Amino acid sequence: MKLFSVVVLAFILPLIRAQVPHWGPCPEPAVQPAFNLKEFMGRWFEISKLPAQFEKGWCIETNFTLRTDNSIRVVSSEILKGELRKIEGTGVIEDMKNPAKLGISYSYVLPYSPYWIMSTDYVNSALVYSCTDILRIFHVDFAWILGRTRTLPDATVEKAMEIFAKNNIDVSRMIPSRQKDCDQTI
Repeated sequence: MKLFSVVVLAFILPLIRAQVPHWGPCPEPAVQPAFNLKEFMGRWFEISKLPAQFEKGWCIETNFTLRTDNSIRVVSSEILKGELRKIEGTGVIEDMKNPAKLGISYSYVLPYSPYWIMSTDYVNSALVYSCTDILRIFHVDFAWILGRTRTLPDATVEKAMEIFAKNNIDVSRMIPSRQKDCDQTI
């Protein structure tokens, strides 16, 4: 078992180098009550985030569109090295009793990753959390503050940080996202 754990860690750690693993299983934060998926659809800009290896650029935004089969078309973009880069994925509601718990995948070969809407007013801001348990020994998490505009008032960002903290989500490493000079969009 010890050898197995070492081998698993050897393969997983390079995937999470930008993230900080935390001991124990993922927290179970509260999500948006009475979540309305249709109202959430549309364009969201990344305001702040926990560092993520897969997000290296600036002007990061995501556009959510509801498909006729009730899945979600997810198009994320960023500017990296002066070039607009896009990736398209699929989102699904993982539990119809709790529609704020989405799953998103950007590849047919990868499983859906949690994408939980913790809080949103649908017109200004949203708080999103994702976490993956690694053998229930430790977890790697992601958190985003999103806005319908490229900036949010400081008070909104501070309140968002408080909500994450109250839900046992460590946001001490959260960084603002660069949303300036964004003349290329999705």
